[in-house]
Formats: sequence, C-alpha cells, structure tokens
Amino acid sequence: MEPARVPDAAAFLAFRQQCEGDSGWQSCYGRDGLAVCIQAPPPGSDVHRLKCRIDIPDVPAETVYDVLHDIEYRRKWDTNVIDTHDIAQVAANADVGYYAWRCPKPLKNRDVVTLRSWQVQDGYHAIINFSVKHPKYPPRKDLVRAVSLLTGYLVHSTGPSSCSLTYLAQVDPKGSLPKWVVNKASQYLAPRMLKKLHKACVKYPAWKQQNDVSMKPWLYPEQNKLPPLALSELVLQRAASLENIDESGLSEVKEERGDHSGSEN
Repeated sequence: MEPARVPDAAAFLAFRQQCEGDSGWQSCYGRDGLAVCIQAPPPGSDVHRLKCRIDIPDVPAETVYDVLHDIEYRRKWDTNVIDTHDIAQVAANADVGYYAWRCPKPLKNRDVVTLRSWQVQDGYHAIINFSVKHPKYPPRKDLVRAVSLLTGYLVHSTGPSSCSLTYLAQVDPKGSLPKWVVNKASQYLAPRMLKKLHKACVKYPAWKQQNDVSMKPWLYPEQNKLPPLALSELVLQRAASLENIDESGLSEVKEERGDHSGSEN
C-alpha cells in the first residue's frame, strides 16, 4: 500500500502545466468562451481525461477560489450533491473529504474519499485532489466508489474582476460505461456544470455576507476546526482494489429535471 502525501510545489507546477498544455487533447466543445477537451486513455486503461476551460469576465479569481472551497455554499448551488463534508485536516493547506454525487440515469451513483490540497501563487489559485482510503469511510453498498487519479481546478487572474477557470479530471468511475456517457459528459454536462458554477460565483458575495462572512479556513488556517489526522492513517486508493460495475449495456434515460453531471469535486 502506497502512503498518501500532501502535494509539493513540483506537483502543483505539474498540474498547472497539464491545465495549460494542448498536446494530446482533442477538442469536443467550444462556444462563448467555454472549451472542453478530452484525452483518450492510454493502452490498457479505460480512464479518459477531461479538461474544461471557461473565461469568467465578471468575477475576480479570489471569489471563484472561495466558491470552489466553500462546502456550505456548494450544497446550495450543486444539485448533483448527495452528500459532501470535510472529514479531517492533514496540513495547513490540505484536508480529507467525502463527496457523493448523482450520475445520469440509469447509472449507479458514485462517491469518493479524497485528499485535497490547495496553493495560491503568482496569480494562480490551484486546488487538486486524489483518492485515499480512510479507515472510517469504506465503500458503501448503495454507491459505487470511484477513484480520483488527479482532479482539480486552476483559477488564473486575468484582471481585477476577471479570470479563467480550468477544470481537469481523471476519474476512474469503476465500471464499464457506455459510450454515450463519455459523449454526454464532454459535450453537454461539463459545459452546463461550468456555466452553473459561473452563475454561482456571481451570486456568492451576496450569499457570503449573510453566512459567516469572515469564515474562510482555506485562507486562514487558524479558523479550521476539523480534527487533525496523521498522514500515516491514509493510503492511496487504487482502482484495482475496488469492484468493477459493468454498465456498458445501459441505455440513456431522458430526464425531465435534474442536473446530473457525473463529475466529482
């Protein structure tokens, strides 16, 4: 079992380079300042990589970064959430959290346990996560435990009140998915998720004024009230140790309502 480690400066730099690089990516959506690319899995793997980028002309980078962190606000705007909460703090800039989300019907819903870390440097705000095993959060029978190999956000300030946001996801859904899921995620669900996030960012300052306006533990570690957890208690979650679910033969169900992006935080 491989122990978990908090990402260092080199890891954040590598993540930034992946977000900004174009080599090996295939464009599958581009409109109105929003672009989505996909990278096919290497031989022997079923895990696609998804990269989404949106220009945000009316919200500063600092606000977007706050929205991505604020778990109480996420419960307000992210309609995919089944359950999300922070579990423990492992460093001043890292914690462990749980996130369960709704997938497009008729797929089973998924969940993850991740170590999340963040960094602000040179006009870039980065949040990255990867899956870990936590002794008190084993896989649930009613959900499929997915594996985040590397997922995160990169917010780059482009002006006093503008920024760009890149979302990069490499998530093993632990199952053989039908092709329509990959197509729907890249061409429809990911763009809709980013547009919804943009709207949430616009509304955040007014919401935050009414909800613990000064509480931002991601900026002020002394505010963090999570119980501490030693890194030695965590190991990386490997996909091979989890059950595979074959959903490749399932057909898409048209839903009248809901916003099931099938993407984790």
